[in-house]
Amino acid sequence: MVMDGIYYAVALAAGGAMVNFLAPWPFAVPLYILAGFCLYFFRDPEREIPQGAVAVAPADGKVVAIVPDSAGAHRISIFLNIFDVHVNRAPIGGKIMCVKYQKGEFLVASKEAASQANEQNAITIEGNGSRVVFKQIAGLIARRIVCYKKPGDMVEAGERVGLIKFGSRADVLVGPEWEVAVGVGERVTAGSSVIARRRPD
Repeated sequence: MVMDGIYYAVALAAGGAMVNFLAPWPFAVPLYILAGFCLYFFRDPEREIPQGAVAVAPADGKVVAIVPDSAGAHRISIFLNIFDVHVNRAPIGGKIMCVKYQKGEFLVASKEAASQANEQNAITIEGNGSRVVFKQIAGLIARRIVCYKKPGDMVEAGERVGLIKFGSRADVLVGPEWEVAVGVGERVTAGSSVIARRRPD
C-alpha cells in the first residue's frame, strides 16, 4: 500500500464521520466509498521480476500503441485506467542518467497526442550498453506525477520508481537493439510482463 492512499482514506473517512455526526448517515456514504476506493487505488502488490536480457512493463495497463521510427527504435505506450495499479517500475536495471519534467496539457491519456502534448516526466536509464527512456505521462484525471528517483541513482529492473495518480499513460522508448515482445491490445503488469527482449550482439 502506498502511504498516500492511507492518508486520503483516513481524511475521507474522517469527513464521512463528521457528516454522519451532523446529518443523516446516507449523506456520509459517498465519502466512505471514496475512502475505500483510495485504499484500492493505491495498492502496491509484490511482483515476480523476470530475469535475463529483457525490458519489463513500467506500469499496469493496456498497450495502446507501438510506434517504430526510421532508426529501428520503438515507442511502446501503455494506458492505465483508474482500476489499474499505478505504481511505476523501472523497465531495465542500470543507472538513472536523467530525470526531465515537462509541463503540458491533460488530454485523455489513451489518445496518441498525449505522448507529446501532456504533462510528463521522462526517466532515462542506462544499463548493459543500452539506454531506455520511460515516461510517466499525466492524463485527463491524473494531475500529479510522483518520481522517487534522481539522476545518479542505481535501479534494478522492476524496482519501484514512482507513481501517477488517477489514470494515466506510460511510454517506453527502446532502441534498435531491442525486439518488441508485446502487441497492441495486450494487457501488461508492471515489473513482471516482458515488453521487449535484447537482441543477440
